Order: sequence, then C-alpha cells, then structure tokens
Amino acid sequence: MELKVKADEGQQIWLSKEDIYHGSLILVNAAYAYLENTGNKQYLDEILQPVLKQREKDFSTKDTTRIETALPEIAERSEQNSEEFNMDIYDMKLQRRAVILLNELMEKMHGWEHIVPVSAWRPHKEQQSIWDTSMRESGREFTETYVAVPGHSEHETGLAIDLGLKQDVIDFIRPEFPYEGICQRFRQLAPKYGFIERYPKGKEEVTGIGQEPWHFRYVGMPHAEIMTEKGMVLEEYMEFLRGYEYGKNPYRYCSQGKEIWISYLNAGQSEQICLDADHKTPRVISGNNVDGFVITEWSTCRG
Repeated sequence: MELKVKADEGQQIWLSKEDIYHGSLILVNAAYAYLENTGNKQYLDEILQPVLKQREKDFSTKDTTRIETALPEIAERSEQNSEEFNMDIYDMKLQRRAVILLNELMEKMHGWEHIVPVSAWRPHKEQQSIWDTSMRESGREFTETYVAVPGHSEHETGLAIDLGLKQDVIDFIRPEFPYEGICQRFRQLAPKYGFIERYPKGKEEVTGIGQEPWHFRYVGMPHAEIMTEKGMVLEEYMEFLRGYEYGKNPYRYCSQGKEIWISYLNAGQSEQICLDADHKTPRVISGNNVDGFVITEWSTCRG
C-alpha cells in the first residue's frame, strides 16, 4: 500500500509525478478525487484482498446477517448479491496492509464475533450507483451528508471500511456502531493499528461529510496515533505536516521505543524527484494525492 519506489545503482530513490496519487496517506475528499488514470486501477488489482479469512465464517454468516438500507433498490440488489451491488461480506476487500492490521486488531479483541464489515472497497461504478439511488430515493441533503461524490469516495481507494455491530439486519448506509461496548473498544485500539475514525462529530465543515461513527480509514502508523492524540482529521493532518519540510525540520514522534521523523516533500513541477537511499533507516513514502509526499523514517528512540 505504500509506494513501490526503486533505488538505482547509485543508491538513489526516484519518485514520479504519478506517485503522488498512491499510498496510505492520500487525501480523498470533495476537493481531491481518486483518479483511476494515474495507475490506481492496476495498483489496486495487485494489492486488494478479502477482509475476512475463511475461519471467520464461524463467527458470522450471510445466512444470519442481512445488509439492508433505507434505499429499497440497494437493499434488493444486496439480497440478490448482484455484481453491481456485491455486498457479500466475504467478498469485501481492502488493500493488503490494511487487511493484515485490521485482522490483527480483531483477533486481539475477538472483534469478528460482534462486528461485521458492511462496506469496503467499491469500484467507481458502484459508488455512482449508490449516489444516484440515494439522490433519487432520499434527496440531495441526505446524499450529500452521507454519500461521497463518485470519484471522491475513500471506498474507491481500498483504504476505508464501514463496520457495523452484528445484528440480524444492518443498514448499509448508516450501520450502527455506538460509542460503547465492543465498538468503542475497537475505536480506542484502532489508532495503534493504523486506523482512524475518519468523520468524527465536530469536523463536518472540515471533511465535508456528516458524522459517521462506522467509517474507518487506514492511514498507517504512527499517523493514526498522532492524529488521534491531536484531535485532527486527515485534512488537518496534511496541512499540519506542511510545516515540517523534508531535509530541514521533520516532525519528531516517539512510539514503542522508536524515534520517528515525519516530513512533507513538495513535488513542485518536476516529473521526477530524486532522494538519497539510506538503507540503515527504514523509510515509508506516501503520496498525499494533492501535490507531494509524506516521508516517514524510523530509528531507535533516544529519549
């Protein structure tokens, strides 16, 4: 899910303009679309995988869990398990790293016994169908509050998942995921596994989306922890990191005995950007889907 960057024989890393649109920290909202023509389709084809493992079918089956919604057309297609609205929970996919960490978290708290995935990766045509149906059945105000504009939905990235409390009937658009019990325990542990509650109460004007207690986004570590500690949503975090320029004044953060340096690199007008490769320092690079990169480097914490 992070960038597949290559080091040349001179031990340099080359980033292309297209790399801006890949990585776990890409910002996708009303202002910044998720663009398939930047290689994202091929990228996702390589790294999407099912959220649930075979053994988790013991915890929850499609015979006992029915995904419903206030939108009749979507509910009907859900029950028919059509290609357009494929809502079989065992077919839901995320990017590989997100799947691994989500399942580690769920295993720690026995989460799949009480929580089910409601919606994960969606192809663009499915997002368009959901938008169109919601506009027709529930009107513009509801749709613009709870449904992202097609091409601007995090679900198209394979980095976002909607979760619901396990019940006989689950609302597809607004699943129940309360701030108590097992759901709140998941919410509290999620940042340590790279996930954030993406659309919290009080941030509607920043995100452009109404509060969604059920919607979680993988941004990776330690970014999820930092955002949670600072009370930031992704839009605010991206702006915050602009103050920490790569090679000059990176942001320092310590977690689990590791010293982590995070910085922002503006891509400018260059078609390619060259960085020195340091094989002694683990480094993760993510595009921001706007104009540059977030570079995260690890070393032993010096206190």
